[in-house]
Amino acid sequence: MKGRTIALDHLGEREAAALIVDGRLEDLFLDPDGPRPGSIYRAIADRPVKGQGGMFLRTPDGNAFLRQVKGLAPGDAVLVQVTGFAEPGKAIPVTTRLLFKSRHAIVTPGAPGLNVSRQIREDEARDALTLLARETVGSAPLPDGAGLILRSAAEAADSDAVAEDIAAMARLAMQVLADTAGDAELLVEGDGPHALAWRDWTDPAAIDDGAGAFDRHGVTEAIDALRHARVDLGGTASMWIEPTRALVAVDINTGGDTSPAAGLKANIAALRDLPRQLRLRGLGGQVLVDPAPVPKKDRRQLEQVLRAALKRDSVETVLTGWTQLGLMELQRKRDRAPVTEMLT
Repeated sequence: MKGRTIALDHLGEREAAALIVDGRLEDLFLDPDGPRPGSIYRAIADRPVKGQGGMFLRTPDGNAFLRQVKGLAPGDAVLVQVTGFAEPGKAIPVTTRLLFKSRHAIVTPGAPGLNVSRQIREDEARDALTLLARETVGSAPLPDGAGLILRSAAEAADSDAVAEDIAAMARLAMQVLADTAGDAELLVEGDGPHALAWRDWTDPAAIDDGAGAFDRHGVTEAIDALRHARVDLGGTASMWIEPTRALVAVDINTGGDTSPAAGLKANIAALRDLPRQLRLRGLGGQVLVDPAPVPKKDRRQLEQVLRAALKRDSVETVLTGWTQLGLMELQRKRDRAPVTEMLT
């Protein structure tokens, strides 16, 4: 089935959203068991971590950990935002750099300036959006020292919708930044899967939000496949993705294909699909890829293939290089919970 479809459904009692592109599951949001990324707390500083320059904070949902603490003493209240998912037994990762994000606009406290997404390239469109933003913040001012980013979706949106988004985020930021006194409290809950789908999947798509949407579009079957480590790459080639406590191990195999180009073909197919597989599985942190055997002269080509695939990925990932044993090493942001943990 050609085209883009957004399916809004539930897995059991868990809210979920799926993006299907040309009949293939491209992205997946599942409501986590813990705090949602983007949630904002008024947290209470608890105790510093010597040698790491960080501090544990107290929140209504458990301990959080803040890095690079300056001028914060135990007992102080501080506004923080959840940046990702905690590993089992670890504290919630948070930052003091708050973002108030919607479909068309992002308010950035502490980072002044009015910016338009680089994906909007036409000068006329950029100028029109800049003028609209200036007019809107005239009646719905930003907090002191805050900035505004207009997202790429604003280019094709109705001007009233963009202005409404800007004003809503400006008001929310003003309200939250003024709410600094009191005990630990959840001030803003992060967006759930259906809201995230509206906010981040902005390209034109058909929407199916009726009961059984996942079954109608093959999403349920695709999610079941994520329980398994093996990913078929065509022919006899395969990729195995296996998370451990320390890292995510990826093993690329040619299977029974012994032709001279088998290793290169398997590696290219695997690396093209690897960002999607990690995204769907909710895997992050340190990722080590063991490619199928290829000459060292082919490493540059493999790097180019992977970097091109990562450019299309919504999760921040850095290719750090090759290890002495010939493994590709990646560092990937943990902004989603592992799917297998939520499906058990």
